[in-house]
Amino acid sequence: MASVLILFAHPALEKSKTNRILMGACQSVESVTVNDLYEEYPDFDIDVDREQQLLLEHDYIILHHPMYWYSSPAMVKQWQDLVLEHGWAYGREGNALVGKKIFNVITTGGPQRAYAEAGYNRFTIQQFLAPFDQTAYLCKMIYLPPFVVHGTHRLTEAEMHQYARQYRSLLTLLTTDQVAVEDARKRSYLNEMLVD
Repeated sequence: MASVLILFAHPALEKSKTNRILMGACQSVESVTVNDLYEEYPDFDIDVDREQQLLLEHDYIILHHPMYWYSSPAMVKQWQDLVLEHGWAYGREGNALVGKKIFNVITTGGPQRAYAEAGYNRFTIQQFLAPFDQTAYLCKMIYLPPFVVHGTHRLTEAEMHQYARQYRSLLTLLTTDQVAVEDARKRSYLNEMLVD
């Protein structure tokens, strides 16, 4: 079985019913480790050795966070700045993460149509996530498309639970090695691979 590490970062989880439901769906999936960064490091003092060890122990890395100002909450950037060290994650000698798969799971308040060149936000989700893609490339990792939950402010409870089931299905597919990476990379969203 493949192992999955979820790096969860939400600074105001009490305000996000969608993320609470998503996280609830993945808690008991075998071979999945949830690392809640804001809970673990409320003072932003990240234990680099611990985080690097977690990365080494897992095949898939998921950056799960809300879309904040077209990127991620500050904790994700802090984590990247400290954990992905030169000589360990990248650079001539930095080969610790070679071949590991990484992607984002994100929630957005805006509908999918808002994330298009002709839409309200002027750019696609993939364009906003380009820094994550490039970071993965620099670290010799394989970047996969995101799993995205759009329009969170307007979702019904049933729709939130439907996304949670899809997320759980995705995690199960990953841990049981049922995701064809090259096929997945051709898609805009990993959601496209799932049926509820």
